[in-house]
Amino acid sequence: MPKQQQQGLTYRQIFKTLGASIREFKGSSIASPLFVLGEVVIECLIPFQTASLIDKISLGGGFQDIAPYAVTLVLMALVSLFCGTMAGVCCAKASTGFARNLRHDIFAQIQRFSFSNIDRFSTSSLVTRLTTDVNNVQQAYMMLLRLVVRAPLMILFSIIMAFVTGGPMAVAFVVVSVLLGYAVFKISLVVMPIFKRIFKKYDRLNDSVEENVSGIRVVKSFVREEYEKQKFNRASGELYHDFVHVERILAWMTPLMTVSIDVIYLFVVYFGSMTIVSSRAQAMGVGQMSALITYGFSMLMSLMMLSMVFVMVTMAEEGARRICEVLMEKSDITNPEDPVTTVADGSVDFDHVSFEYSKKAERMALKDIDLHIKSGETIGILGGTGSSKTTLIQLISRLYDATQGTVRVGGRDVRDYDLDTLRNQVAVVLQRNVLFSGTIKDNLRWGNQQATDDEMLEACRLAQADEFVQRLPQKYDTYIEQGGTNVSGGQKQRLCIARALLKKPKVLILDDSTSAVDTKTDKLIQQGFRSYIPDTTKIIIAQRTSSIEGCDRIVVMKDGQIDAIGTHDELLRTNDIYRETYTTQNKQSHDAKMSELDEEEKKEADHE
Repeated sequence: MPKQQQQGLTYRQIFKTLGASIREFKGSSIASPLFVLGEVVIECLIPFQTASLIDKISLGGGFQDIAPYAVTLVLMALVSLFCGTMAGVCCAKASTGFARNLRHDIFAQIQRFSFSNIDRFSTSSLVTRLTTDVNNVQQAYMMLLRLVVRAPLMILFSIIMAFVTGGPMAVAFVVVSVLLGYAVFKISLVVMPIFKRIFKKYDRLNDSVEENVSGIRVVKSFVREEYEKQKFNRASGELYHDFVHVERILAWMTPLMTVSIDVIYLFVVYFGSMTIVSSRAQAMGVGQMSALITYGFSMLMSLMMLSMVFVMVTMAEEGARRICEVLMEKSDITNPEDPVTTVADGSVDFDHVSFEYSKKAERMALKDIDLHIKSGETIGILGGTGSSKTTLIQLISRLYDATQGTVRVGGRDVRDYDLDTLRNQVAVVLQRNVLFSGTIKDNLRWGNQQATDDEMLEACRLAQADEFVQRLPQKYDTYIEQGGTNVSGGQKQRLCIARALLKKPKVLILDDSTSAVDTKTDKLIQQGFRSYIPDTTKIIIAQRTSSIEGCDRIVVMKDGQIDAIGTHDELLRTNDIYRETYTTQNKQSHDAKMSELDEEEKKEADHE
């Protein structure tokens, strides 16, 4: 969604988008205000009934005269208690259920995002929207169901009953409520922009935490703990100052409310007492004055509640907009109307493909890639940092869509396939290997949920992971900590390769995923590939030439373009980039290798 459109969301769009998450809690959401209505009506009638009781007592009424009023008050209190309890139960059920559905909908929406969609939101921002923003919206929804219904009704009914009870004296209630309401409204207008600023600072604070925790090893190795603490303290300090500023402004509400209550109380007591004395309790009785004070207090308390709701809704409004940005974001990559659900083979074709990450990008990440890979072929990809090797393979599983040209797998355009079908047949072991919290078996079954123990053992042997797993105390039932922090980088890579092998894909992509293992282990893994998945197309991105020497063909990339394609021997003879890389990594063997190639060329010439 374009930024301008996000900022221009109307309240109707926000209510419609968030309202879709209420679903099965509509009944509770409707019942709660109805019970609140019953509670308010009863609470407004109780002071009126109490006034009649007080007047009867003041006139010297006996038990028989008082009893009906007392019984009625008890019944009214019980009904009010029942309505209040049911309103609270329904409100709690509706608000917590709404928040649960909202979190589910946001998380499900994120799962549907393409990489380009995710790039538009930072990880920390998405976390803030799933936690802080949803909590604020939940609190606001809870207040809307109860207090937003209760407070206006209580103010309205209290003023009506005040006129019924005290006549013209109730005008003071209207005047005070209007003045106080105006003051509260002005205060809320001042704090709204501050709350909007606060949420952006929450994102920056979460950015700092996420970056520090994910890179804690680097932080410690460079002894940068103090620097990181200072950076966090700056972000936290900005939040602190904004919240203090807001609280200083909101602090005016309590004294304003207290002064208003005192004014009403003094007004009613003074003029009420004068009216009682001057009319000898004919124009107004003690009970009526008591009811008038109660209505004044109820009205002002409701006004105070309404001001709290206004502040909470103001806080939640920005969070609601941020949540709607995620829920209304359209995924760039979706299934076609009639998707293909079978991948014929592992052939991969790039037909004059170009790609840019965004329309604002200054240059194409990939330019005119024309590459055709046969099913079962093993392809190596080599290139310097920034040559777009990873970008190239991400187009195969349709993590991004090509900007120009066509990418085909199994002879069909990847945009024709059902996404799950395509991605189940194109297994990718990414450069940054990720293991999830759970046992080793749990992690392996990400590749195949129905995998048997024997299949997992075989995959781990081929990935050279079984040896170290067998040395662990619980073997395959060993618990992996979040992010795989209790295994080494090489062990993590081998488990991720085994996980990909369990998918038995038609295309297997290794994105520099053997960089943390030694050369011998790397060779053994590739031997396993040749024996276990000979018909699977294997694409290996590597930084070291030893990992791709045995490939059928090697693609050398430079600045998002194909610089050369050939075998290891051909590229040593003809390509400067490959030769330089090989020479740098194999200084001692380079001269011997070149002599061997020269000898082979001489024999071929003599033979001809």
